[in-house]
Amino acid sequence: MTAYASLSGHFGRLAAMSNAIGILQWDSDAMMPTGAAGSRAESMALLRVLAHEMAVDPRIGDWLAEADQQAGLTEWERANLREIRRVWTVETALPADLVEAMSRAISASEMAWRQARADSDFKALLPYLTEVLKLQREAGAAKGEKLGLSVYDALLNDYEPGGRSVKIDALFDDLAAFLPGFTEQALAAQARRPALAPLDGPFAVEAQRQLGVKVMAALGYDFTRGRLDISAHPFCGGADNDVRITTRYDDADFSKALMGVIHETGHALYEQGRPAAYMGQPVGQARGMSVHESQSLIMEMQACRSPEFLAYAAPLMREAFGADGPGWEADALWRRYTRVERGFIRVDADEVTYPAHVILRYRLEKALIANEMPLAELPAAWNAGMQELLGITPPNDRLGCLQDIHWPSGGWGYFPTYTLGAMTAAQLFDAACRAEPDTLPGIARGDFAPLVGWLRTHIHAQGSRLETDELLTHATGRPLDAGIFKAHLARRYLGAE
Repeated sequence: MTAYASLSGHFGRLAAMSNAIGILQWDSDAMMPTGAAGSRAESMALLRVLAHEMAVDPRIGDWLAEADQQAGLTEWERANLREIRRVWTVETALPADLVEAMSRAISASEMAWRQARADSDFKALLPYLTEVLKLQREAGAAKGEKLGLSVYDALLNDYEPGGRSVKIDALFDDLAAFLPGFTEQALAAQARRPALAPLDGPFAVEAQRQLGVKVMAALGYDFTRGRLDISAHPFCGGADNDVRITTRYDDADFSKALMGVIHETGHALYEQGRPAAYMGQPVGQARGMSVHESQSLIMEMQACRSPEFLAYAAPLMREAFGADGPGWEADALWRRYTRVERGFIRVDADEVTYPAHVILRYRLEKALIANEMPLAELPAAWNAGMQELLGITPPNDRLGCLQDIHWPSGGWGYFPTYTLGAMTAAQLFDAACRAEPDTLPGIARGDFAPLVGWLRTHIHAQGSRLETDELLTHATGRPLDAGIFKAHLARRYLGAE
C-alpha cells in the first residue's frame, strides 16, 4: 500500500468517527432528553478523544513525508495531502487530556446555557462558560505556538483557514463606520413608503412546517439524505449524506421559522453537494465557514428576499395559512422581508443591521480571549456595544449575551465568518446572475436549478481543493470585494443603481 493510500484509508476511518459524533451532537441539540446529558457527555468525550488520537497517529508524519515524494498523484490528491497536513498540524498541538476536558466542559456548558437562556440568568451560566473560555485559551495558545499565530488567530483558523484578525479588524472597522449612516438612510427611505398591512396570526406550527418543507424542496434539498426538526437554536448538522437541519417556530411570526429553514437549507445544499469521490477525505470537506455562511446567506438574503422569490412564494404563503388581503401580496411581502429594523436578536436581523451584531461579538470574543475583560462583565459590555453599534440596549440577558449557543459550545473565533460570508454571498450571487441569466427568472417560478447548478459547479463540488481566496477568485474572477456587498445594499434599500 502506498503512503497516500495509507493516509486516505486512515482519514476515511476518521471521517466515519466524525460522522458518529455529528449524529450524536445533532441528537443532543434536537431530541435528547435532558436526563441523558451526563451519559451523553461521557460518550462524546470518549469519541472525541478517540478521534483526536486517530488524527495524531504518529504514522501520519511518516506517511506525509513519503507521499510528498510519491509520483503520479492527481491535483485532487495533492490538495488532499495539503488538507491532511493542515488537520494533522492543528491536532498534534493539542494533548488528549485537553481535548477530553474541552468536550466535557462544552457538554455541561451547552446544557447550562439552555436553562440560563430560558431564565435570562447569565450568572447561572458564568461558571460553566468560565471553564470553556479557560480551555479555549489553552487550546488557542497550544495551536498558536505550533502555527506561529496569536491565540485568537489560532482559534479563528479552525473556522476560517488562513484568516487573520488584522485583516478582519480593518474590514469590520470600515463596516462599523459605514453602517450607522447607511442604516439611517435605509430607515428614511423605508419611512417614505406606505405602511405595511398587518399579517394576523396565529400561524399554526404544522402549517409553518409544511410551508418550510415546500420551500426546501424548491431549493433542491434532498430529503432522502436529511430531515427537518426543531431546536432552541437553528442549525445544520449530522453526517456525510445525512444532513439534518433545524429551526424554531413562533406562532405569532411565521417569517422567523421560514427564513431559518431557508438559511439552514443553504448550508445543507453545500453539504449535500460536496464531491462524492472525496466525501470522506479532508479535501472533500467544505471550504471554511465564511464560504459555508455564504451558501446559507445566498439563499436566505440574496435569493429569498428578492422580489422574484416573493412573487413565487406569496401564493404558497396564502395557501398555507388560508390568508388573503393587501398584506399578502408579493410587493407587500417583499417590503416586509426587506424591512430594516434595529433589533436585539442576531438570527432575526435584517441584512443591513446584521453585520453590527457580528462586529459586536467579534470585538467581545477577541477581548475575552486576550483576557482584556473579565467574563463577568460580558452582559454590561454587550449592552454598551449594542447601544454604540445599533442604538438599542437589551432589556435582559436572554435578548442580549445569552442569545447564541456559540460560546457555550466552544465556538470561539466563529462569529466573524458570518459577515465575511455575507460579503462572499453578495459576490457569488452577482457572479451567478451574470453567468446564468435565468437565475432570477427561475427563482420567480420556483426553479432554483440555474442558481444551485452554478453553485454546485463553482463552490460545492470544489470541496477544499482550493484555498478560500483562490476559490472565490476562481468562481467570480476576483478576491473578496466589500464594494459588491455595499452596492447590493444600496440597490436593495436605497434603490441606487
